[in-house]
Amino acid sequence: PEGVKFLADMRAQLLKVRKEDPQFRAFDREFKDLLASWFDVGFLKLRRIAWDAPAALLETLAEHEAVHAIRSWQDIKHRLAAPDRRCFAFIHPQMPNDPLIFVWVALTDGISERIDDVLRIDQGEVNPDKADTAVFYSISATQPGLDGVGFGSFLIKRVVDRLCRDHKQLKHFATLSPLPGFQRWLIEERDHPSDQQHPRVQKGLQALANAGALERMFIDRSWLRDDAALTKARQPLTVLAAHYLMREKYGADVRDRVANFHLSNGASIDRINFPADVSRRGQKQSAGLMVNYRYRLKDIETNHESYHGKGEIAHSRAIANLLRIRMPD
Repeated sequence: PEGVKFLADMRAQLLKVRKEDPQFRAFDREFKDLLASWFDVGFLKLRRIAWDAPAALLETLAEHEAVHAIRSWQDIKHRLAAPDRRCFAFIHPQMPNDPLIFVWVALTDGISERIDDVLRIDQGEVNPDKADTAVFYSISATQPGLDGVGFGSFLIKRVVDRLCRDHKQLKHFATLSPLPGFQRWLIEERDHPSDQQHPRVQKGLQALANAGALERMFIDRSWLRDDAALTKARQPLTVLAAHYLMREKYGADVRDRVANFHLSNGASIDRINFPADVSRRGQKQSAGLMVNYRYRLKDIETNHESYHGKGEIAHSRAIANLLRIRMPD
């Protein structure tokens, strides 16, 4: 009983110790291949989770929410019970009470630019039959032992298919996503510039320094309430974010792990929003920046193949325009 869950938990323990012995690493490769066959996406069920789900399942969602912490039962009720909110998860038949990965969705009018507009409990609700957009605002895995197995890449595609079936009027599918690696990259560029540092990065950092933002924007909570300071920082900050997303890579993949996930799935970089996340975490990660990745059904496969085959990053005209901005010396 619960043997599949036992083995998933066993690999989670193995991941913690595999560096200690080369044999552990070899064992882990075999173990991951085995789990990948057992957790093939063809075996997984897409399930909508609603407010009437068992309390233990709701607690699992709250415990494993990795992007926007669930602050109360009222918060999770809003995400599950409001007419314009959805939650979908992949379930394995042998682990019916343990969602493997889940995604939160808001049905909206237009693509959301600020996370507070999505998370606020007192925000006016949208008639789900009149919404034109589905916004994916968080995706979280629950089983550390399945790290690297890779079924998460199929979740958004399956959810898009489900939403298209349930709400035929939906026209747009997009995310409202964080930039978890932006702060680390920018600090590296500021403190340890290389001889090959791009002129765009040099000028952007200088513009932020001239605006008094470099020392404040990741830590000073008052900075996000200073409209004049935000106005001065907006252009150099969004230009630097566009450069980071489009030009900074580890090998063939973009450096930002969230961007890599969505681009691998066939999305395009649509828009950079600022200020979009004024939480402490949002400020620490990216000075309040967030990104809309766009999923256009007709382009998903082409974008996926171009990204992995040619290293090409699908992006909107707005992103291209940011990269053409000439900042003053």
